Amino acid sequence: MATRKLIVDGREVEAEETLTLLQACEQAGAEIPRFCFHERLSVAGNCRMCLVEWVGAPKPQASCALQVKDIFPNKDGTPAKINTTSPYARKAREGVMEFLLINHPLDCPICDQGGECDLQDQAMGYGRAAFHRFNENKRAVEDKYMGPLVKTIMTRCIACTRCVRFATEVAGVPDLGATGRGEDVEITTYLEKAFASELSGNVVDLCPVGALTSKPYAFNARPWELKKTESIDVMDAQGCNIRVDTRGPQVMRVLPRLNEEVNEEWISDKARHACDGLTRQRLDRPYIRVNGKLKPATWAEAFAAIAAKVKATAPEKMAAVVGDLAAAEDIKALKDLMSSLRVTNLDCRQDGAKIKGGTRQTYLFNSSIAGVEAADAILLVGANPRWEAPVLNARIRKSLLATGVKVANLGPAVDLTYPAEQLGTDVQTLATIANGSHPFAKVLTDAKRPMIILGAGAITRADGAAILALAARIAGDTGMIGPAGGHADGGWNGFNILHTAASRVAALDLGFLPGTNGRDVAGIVQAAQKGEIELIYLLGADEFEVDRLGRAFVIYQGSHGDAGAHHADVILPGAAYTEKDGLYVNFEGRVQRGRRAAFPPGEAKEDWTILRALSEVLGARLPYDNRAQLVAAIVKDAAHFADIGAAPVHADTSAATWNGIGENAALDASVPLTGFIADFYLTNAVARASETMASCSREFSGATKMAAE
Repeated sequence: MATRKLIVDGREVEAEETLTLLQACEQAGAEIPRFCFHERLSVAGNCRMCLVEWVGAPKPQASCALQVKDIFPNKDGTPAKINTTSPYARKAREGVMEFLLINHPLDCPICDQGGECDLQDQAMGYGRAAFHRFNENKRAVEDKYMGPLVKTIMTRCIACTRCVRFATEVAGVPDLGATGRGEDVEITTYLEKAFASELSGNVVDLCPVGALTSKPYAFNARPWELKKTESIDVMDAQGCNIRVDTRGPQVMRVLPRLNEEVNEEWISDKARHACDGLTRQRLDRPYIRVNGKLKPATWAEAFAAIAAKVKATAPEKMAAVVGDLAAAEDIKALKDLMSSLRVTNLDCRQDGAKIKGGTRQTYLFNSSIAGVEAADAILLVGANPRWEAPVLNARIRKSLLATGVKVANLGPAVDLTYPAEQLGTDVQTLATIANGSHPFAKVLTDAKRPMIILGAGAITRADGAAILALAARIAGDTGMIGPAGGHADGGWNGFNILHTAASRVAALDLGFLPGTNGRDVAGIVQAAQKGEIELIYLLGADEFEVDRLGRAFVIYQGSHGDAGAHHADVILPGAAYTEKDGLYVNFEGRVQRGRRAAFPPGEAKEDWTILRALSEVLGARLPYDNRAQLVAAIVKDAAHFADIGAAPVHADTSAATWNGIGENAALDASVPLTGFIADFYLTNAVARASETMASCSREFSGATKMAAE
């Protein structure tokens, strides 16, 4: 990489020529103010706050719009001198700040951005000490409608265009733009429509002033009132890093945390705004069904009712299902309890996915999230990453814009926010690709790092196992897996499963699957209708046909009164994901730690502690008394749980591993590939309890299904 020497504030540095002057100055230790510049967006150069002095230049220079390669040496060959704190540079910035404040309203006391506002901070640091010299009336701008999530006070807007560039470049939804010229510039959605993106809430973080703020959070709290806890999002399986802000017992807001390998600095609207569902539809005490009605009970009464039923039921007539939001500790405790009771009817695949345990690479997103940017051909099969993992979808779009990666979509034609070759919905097309007779087969074969992404729409079908086998065959034949095809290097693995449930990979890692002669979820439902299953333990499981469990005795342990609780005979109130410490494994196999930000309401407890207490009553005491001992038991079962935050290493490229994926069965060509998620905003119990998500569903989906319907 070519470099160039500069003298920044009297210190000689060597910077890469492709960096902006702003970045080079910051690498040298200088502090450069900015409003419009952002590392992940294109350069606009329109706020001028980053002005610096280039000694010898006729005017101050906008350091964000200049690259190091544009800073040529002095005539005598010495490096160019850049001053960031000279009186000349300070005066230039003071002038810019003065202009920015000409029309900015004096409403800081009622602005939600107060206390974390870039304009406030930089006005104090770089503004003039005296009052400004303009006495004319301030400009007023009409507020714009941007949907149920983004509140607008456009009089505060300084036209930095960060939101416009984010919408166009990152989100891929060009709903925002600027109209007018000079003082009449306004940021608008043109037709007064909602900002139709699953990532729209990120513009609030990007806005350096109070023009765009969070509508659900409006007037709720000030930043200095909040306790901040670093945790992990469970609204999808990507495991985005988040910060949970609480005041007392209530979660006030959720913000993204920087993690370049997982989510960069973005999160989905569901991750950000479903948190109001944590206070609604909550289960805060045990219940027992008496004469068809649920009655409040004590923990002892609830445990006694369960113990009596367990004692009267044979192990082969009992079953357990893990829900989508469970932490690894909860899964391990339930599995150990069921194993001690000799129950083999266990499953974590509520959606009916035909994924099996065993070698991790057969059910992970092996390329890794960051690895998407290295791919040069991507085949989507039954996947809609825009809804199943919006932040991953933004990464695919980023890669396409940067490298022109070829993307093909085998499934319903949806707007992915980037161009993709539509291959239809006929599952037989996958067979033609596997046979090499489809044009896209050559694209995959010629690619250096090809990738296939199997979504829930493919692997949850009745012929999902056959689709898995074909996909593995395509991966082996086109060089996706190590050096098998001769096109990829040994470190590449392009076989990817896109899970939608945050608990799925951890449950597969821990083997929460049917044992010998055990039934899966579909088998459990069918057996319950026939009376062959008499007791079912649901650990936050609401996403399958709970209403078809017949006369089976249902124990529901979870945080919300959703579908599972409405059909339960005993309810045990558990903790939500913000109310417990827990380990979660995202779809690429990365183990991450969620931390408790608040305490569960009422008598609710952390899920693993409920199972530990229940095991005593059942006479099958679990061998751990605290979370450290439980985590040690998890690590003993699966050693990778000790590597918190580390990306998994996939070295197994043996034919035996990949030939064992799925089943060599016939595809069902009569059933077209369909989408898996019907409504992005209502995919779990927390989201269905959220009024904000209900508003989004009405706005963007046209129909709302509330909790337990």
